[in-house]
Amino acid sequence: MTGVGTGDQAATGPVLAADLGGTKITAGLVTTDGTLLARCTVPTQAQRGPDAVVAALVGALAAVQDDAVAAGAAAPVAVGIGSAGVVDSATGRIVSATDSIPGWAGTELGPRVSRALGLDARVLNDVHAHALGEATFGAGVGRASLLLVAVGTGVGGAVVRDGVVVTGARGLAGHVGHLPVPEAVGVPCTCGRSGHVEGLASGPGVLAAYRRAGGSAEDTREVVARAEAGEGLAGRVLRTCSFAIGRMIGGLLNVTDPEVVVLSGGMAGAGALWWQGMRDGVAYEAIDLVAGTAVLPATAGPDAALFGAAHFARPREGTR
Repeated sequence: MTGVGTGDQAATGPVLAADLGGTKITAGLVTTDGTLLARCTVPTQAQRGPDAVVAALVGALAAVQDDAVAAGAAAPVAVGIGSAGVVDSATGRIVSATDSIPGWAGTELGPRVSRALGLDARVLNDVHAHALGEATFGAGVGRASLLLVAVGTGVGGAVVRDGVVVTGARGLAGHVGHLPVPEAVGVPCTCGRSGHVEGLASGPGVLAAYRRAGGSAEDTREVVARAEAGEGLAGRVLRTCSFAIGRMIGGLLNVTDPEVVVLSGGMAGAGALWWQGMRDGVAYEAIDLVAGTAVLPATAGPDAALFGAAHFARPREGTR
């Protein structure tokens, strides 16, 4: 990969960052203090294949660079990318991916972006990037360690220690949605197995659980609204699902012992009943020494993954 910034310049200059998901790509230019100088969102074009996705990504990054520099910003010193899929951050290669981006596995994402833009490009998983964003500019600021749990369309997570995201030996660390919980026994999971918390307690999982219990709703928001309005069936389903999330978090506290837990994703905005069920689940599963660990809502906002990807791209950062 081609490098253009070294020493203090690389440590302090702005970084091009991208959050690449199955539906859209958001790119921005991020300063060291977390200021977003420019922003661009484009469709991922996933169904057109990896070449089209890389082209869309490069185009968005280039547009951000041009807009920011034209407005007087310093030239970027590196590129950081948070991408869907399992990532080998040492090489910038996508190791494994779901069908949300067909053919994405095997894409040499970092090297291709680096060649196209003439900048060092570092790549990590998008949830890992999200966690780094919360650790550096969100609810984890000032904390030595953080466990992020994202509960939305799926259930993901990441551990950050001393500003470094734990990626694992194969880039797979943080797939907390595939932990088993008793409440999910017999419930199919998106990975093809059953009994995992994602199958039960993700946004789609909550809706499916409500329908299995005999309820009828258009979407998960309706289930949550009915629970908040006092409907017994919706309330019981929501509590079971949020309690399962809490049990999963409690078990992770027993293993990872972070200073703080940060919750993000659509279900984290589901309201007081969901949060109470989650907290009850944590209390049920976590051993006494970690049971009082703060569990906080995410605060870095929708661009958290951009902040984390930019942080990761700076030369002083690494992985464990």
